Order: sequence, then C-alpha cells, then structure tokens
Amino acid sequence: MTRVNPPYRADVVGSFLRPKRLLEAREAFHLGKLSREDLTKLEDECIADLVEKEKKNGLRAVTDGEFRRAFWHLDFLAALGGIRHVKAEHWSVHFEGHQPKAETIVIEDRIHFPKNHPFLEAYDRLKAIAGDYPIKYTIPSPSMLHLICAVREANYKPTVFYEAHPEKLFEDLADTWVDAMLALYERGCRYLQFDDTSWGEFCSLEKRAAYAARGIDVDWTARRYVEVLNRILEKKPADMTVTMHICRGNFRSTWFSSGGYEPVAEILFAHAKVDGFFLEYDTDRAGGFEPLRFIKDQTVVLGLITSKFPELEKKEEVKARIAEASKYVPLEQLCLSPQCGFSSTEEGNIMTEDEEWAKVRLVREIADEVWGDK
Repeated sequence: MTRVNPPYRADVVGSFLRPKRLLEAREAFHLGKLSREDLTKLEDECIADLVEKEKKNGLRAVTDGEFRRAFWHLDFLAALGGIRHVKAEHWSVHFEGHQPKAETIVIEDRIHFPKNHPFLEAYDRLKAIAGDYPIKYTIPSPSMLHLICAVREANYKPTVFYEAHPEKLFEDLADTWVDAMLALYERGCRYLQFDDTSWGEFCSLEKRAAYAARGIDVDWTARRYVEVLNRILEKKPADMTVTMHICRGNFRSTWFSSGGYEPVAEILFAHAKVDGFFLEYDTDRAGGFEPLRFIKDQTVVLGLITSKFPELEKKEEVKARIAEASKYVPLEQLCLSPQCGFSSTEEGNIMTEDEEWAKVRLVREIADEVWGDK
C-alpha cells in the first residue's frame, strides 16, 4: 500500500519548531540590528538543516518549516494586493491559554495576487535547497481571508466596490488563489496545501450560535467557501496535488475551537474537490469518525498524533483508531500525520526539537506497520 503520490502514508502538516538562533535573528531584524540580507542567509541555513532532518526522519516530501513566517497565515494574506496588515487590540479569536500577539488584516481594495509575492521567492529558495527531493508547500485557504475580514470582524464594512458588487469578492478570492497556485506550479510546486481554521470554527456549536446571533448564516457561508475552493481546483494542473488541512487552533500548545465534523461534513466532505483532507483527530474535541461517511474519493490523513504535547502516543491505540476510521473510509484512502504543525506561529508549541522529531518518527513507524509503507 505504498503511495507514490501525495499525501503520503506518513505525512506532516508543515511547520516545525524554529531554532533558537533563528528566533534571535528575527528579533534582531525587527529591532533594526540585522539586515534583511543577513536574516535571509540565516533562514536558508536553518531551512537546509531542517530539510536534512526531514529526510533523515523518513518524510517523503520536505517543507521549509514555515521558518520565514511569523504566522502560518497572515504573512501570506498581508502580502496580497488589496490587503492591509494592521495591529489590533485583540486577536481575532480567543485561545484557551496563551494569546498570540494581536495583528490582523483588512480589505481596502480589490484582492489580487501580486507577481512579486514573497512566498514565490521563498518557494524558489526551498527548491534550491531541496534539489530534486519532493516539496510540500503550505498557504492559507481563501476562506481564511474572508473569515478574518468579513466574519470574525463584527464591524466589517465592505469597500465601495465590494458593497456594490458583493459576488465579486468571492470571484476575486478564487482568481487570487488560482494565480497563486499556478505561479507556484510554474516554479515546480506539485504538492500544495491550503490551511484552514474556518471549518474548525464552523464545527463549534458555540461559535455557530454566536455567528447566528449576529445574523451570519454559517451554512450559506460554508457553501460559498466550497464554491470558491472548487473554482480554484478547476484550474489545478493534472499532475498537482492540492490538499486541505482543517484545524481548531494551534498556538503555544493551545486551541480555540471544539466540536466534531458533523455540522460541516455533508457540505465540505461531499462537495470539496480537494485531493485530500488533513483532519485533526488527536483529542475528543474533534469528535468521532462517523462524519467521514461523506468522504468520496479524497484521501483522508488522520491527525491522530498530537503536535501540542511531547508525550508519545501508544502505537496499538493509534492503530486501533485507524482501524475504526477504516469503517467509514477504506484503509487504502487513509494516511497518518500529526494533527497540526509544531509551530503554527514562530513561538512554537511547548516541546523540544528532539520531542518533535520523536513524534515524526512515530508517525513513520506506525505507517510502515499499518500500510507496509517502506
């Protein structure tokens, strides 16, 4: 049952803990004590070290660990045309514990993907480091831009253009991500992942009720998100894999949403034409596997290994959960990964690098034993 194409039997979401020297260098850069050129050189060195560790620990595709980012999503979104990056009094959602530094984005003009978007250079640099080894690259989903600016923001007011042409907002979202996807494809990207916390929020009965109280129809919004996603995927080249990672929050080992997938399963799993879903299943906050009955031909990567805490899961318990999930999705359509990245923001989850790699090796070992994927 070895998989030639991604997602792989043993996979990862994408981010890794930043080395101390990188965190110190980024701080020095922000204080004006280090040049951009020197920071980029150090980022390249740290990413080269990371790539070697990813290979050594058995990953079939490497990432840059999101080492050049402060956040898993805002760095990409803020660099889009028509978007402004702003400081905020509070983070857009409340985490159960540590709180991220408050930053957000606003829509101030028509949204588009600029040809000089910094993620393109970042991909080129990763490719130069990885050589012919397969690469996995991650960007936030289009849903995240709309969610942050137009759903979470209680005082959202559309621009004059989008107020007059509300459908253009969703059209521009789709076109922007098509341009991003194809620009990365032209540079050699064949494995792209859209990261998304909107679906994690829409799983939460508490958050659904709060949105409904503000007059927001969550199911209508969810259907629009799937429509946008499928418009993008219509333009996907045949030899490119695009997956979606669904998360309930991941900052300093904390979270912000709870609830099983049932409220979104029919809308999302039955209709979104991604090649695979990376699904959080490391705690009971994600519910059971029953919503997977709506999965069609998409691969499901079970996030059964937590990236939040260092304690290693018991192999037999993980295998038993894979067997349980296979009642709803055939075993050959299943894979395994941590439920999220290890460092969705530069601060990282509360564990050591050695503990992080022990988690990766555990995923690799279980995949080898379940699927014979060696």
